[in-house]
Amino acid sequence: MAKLFWTISSLYGLLFLLTIVDQLFSLDPFIPLWATLFSQFKLNMHNTKDAKASQPYRTSYHFQPPKNWMNDPNGPMFYKGVYHLFYQYNPFAAVTGNISWAHSVSYNLIDWMHLDNAINPTEPYDINGCWSGSATILPGVKKPVILYTGDNFEHHQVQNLAVPKNMSDPLLREWVKSGSNPVMTPGNGIDPKMYRDPTTSWQGSDKIWRVIIGSQINGHGTAILYKSKDFVEWTRSKDPLHSSNKTGMWECPDFYPVSSRGKKGVESSFKGGDTKQVLKASFGDHDYYVIGNYDSKMDHYSADVDFMDSIVQLRYDYGMFYASKSFYDCDKKRRILWGWVTEADSKSDDINKGWSGIQSIPRTILLDKTGKQLVQWPIKELKKLRARQVSLHNIEIKGGTVFEIAGITASQADVEVSFELPNLEDRIELMDTKSVDPQQLCSEKNSTVRGVLGPFGLLVLASKNLTEQTAIFFRIFKGYDKFVVLMCSDQSRSSLKRDVDKKIFGAFVDANLSHKISLRTLIDHSVVESFGGKGKACITARVYPELAIDNKSHLYAFNYGTRSVRVSRLRAWSMKKARIVEFHEGRKLE
Repeated sequence: MAKLFWTISSLYGLLFLLTIVDQLFSLDPFIPLWATLFSQFKLNMHNTKDAKASQPYRTSYHFQPPKNWMNDPNGPMFYKGVYHLFYQYNPFAAVTGNISWAHSVSYNLIDWMHLDNAINPTEPYDINGCWSGSATILPGVKKPVILYTGDNFEHHQVQNLAVPKNMSDPLLREWVKSGSNPVMTPGNGIDPKMYRDPTTSWQGSDKIWRVIIGSQINGHGTAILYKSKDFVEWTRSKDPLHSSNKTGMWECPDFYPVSSRGKKGVESSFKGGDTKQVLKASFGDHDYYVIGNYDSKMDHYSADVDFMDSIVQLRYDYGMFYASKSFYDCDKKRRILWGWVTEADSKSDDINKGWSGIQSIPRTILLDKTGKQLVQWPIKELKKLRARQVSLHNIEIKGGTVFEIAGITASQADVEVSFELPNLEDRIELMDTKSVDPQQLCSEKNSTVRGVLGPFGLLVLASKNLTEQTAIFFRIFKGYDKFVVLMCSDQSRSSLKRDVDKKIFGAFVDANLSHKISLRTLIDHSVVESFGGKGKACITARVYPELAIDNKSHLYAFNYGTRSVRVSRLRAWSMKKARIVEFHEGRKLE
């Protein structure tokens, strides 16, 4: 069977030959077999952009490869002083296909060095794509291993194992696939096209390894549980770890403990008390999570509030953030989250600019003191990129006014602001949040609709005359028994371009107001990441302005409500460019 498959280099050479043959003779018999690879290879030949060419939407401090398509973050880990990030990558074009595991390394999670691909689709069990998976560091031998999904020659999904070729290489540049692959295959009752994305593995008190695979069984989202003594031979458990009859297919599941005390992360196999267990599943274009308890002896997980069982559906991010993956950073005793941020422009735009997809800024994850949700915050290393600063204190913003925050690079900035509210006992709009979708509410009450307290917040990536603007703002309502904070990210006027998704996003912020609410927004040319209520609600958006680019971009604070609000403190920084480079022998990443 193996002789029927070319090496990856031979395959790429053949694609080039077929391109020439097609252009000369247009041989239709080749098309059914090679259509996807063939078309993407031609797109890349004709459309790949010089990395130094003008790229107004290319980010400066978010992670992205030099060119082509990128999607899910895979197998992030910290190993012997080096952070590793693998990710889904198409080496040939800015559209999906030919998926490999690309590999980059860092010493600080901000500056990166791109290495050669770690895993390519070369074998019968992964010839149609090396899809998402996770890394686990085996204790004792301290050896990192990777489990990943292969799309095999029948387009069935199977799980495979890869290990470093040379453990003495500090960058782990080469990986080899196990001779036992595939190590897990879909059994009875499992759709072979809905069986993917193994998690980081964990050990129980019996020293047996566990891993879950995302699936859908009988129409229900399911985390299939497997066990192994040696990480090679895996046995499917009788019962799944968890499932839901209110969702479909679960992609990219994640399963990890969080401490209910303190501000430190917890390693995946941690068995102590004072922890809760998070189960995340990606479905419906969002990353949902539940918090609950895990019985490691019975391998049973019970959620405090299950998926879709509440009006308030917990998500990592209420904007464009998907297929995320967390890992435990043993060096700094924290859990870090990566997420894929998709494009919101057209496929033709992506081909023209030569790339598609970025990663979010890495975030730390902690359990909120209420125990009911997670709190996320950009990693502290991001502060090393802060440059020129502007500070404002005790500024009143009267209703219906806007003022510019000048003195920084508004297209590449980090902004922290705290708003002080007036007497909340005065007349405020009423809202029954038990029956309202926050995204729909933000769409109905966008940044142009005046209320009593709100909208107030920031206008980012804005043109001088505000023809283009992205509004990140709050509104305050009076609920049944407490005040309600609505956070919105309004892209409806973000660009004069037509072929762009300008969806409005929204979330409720479970904040104890005490007359103040905080907002942090990261602005990086075509991406806006916002953290409301000290990280209790996060919204990521993509925007593509035509006017408000580079030094023509402006930053404003605004208040379109009828009541005044006060900026008790605002700090904004221009951000330096992260150092993201290609690997060359002898090059060191500082």
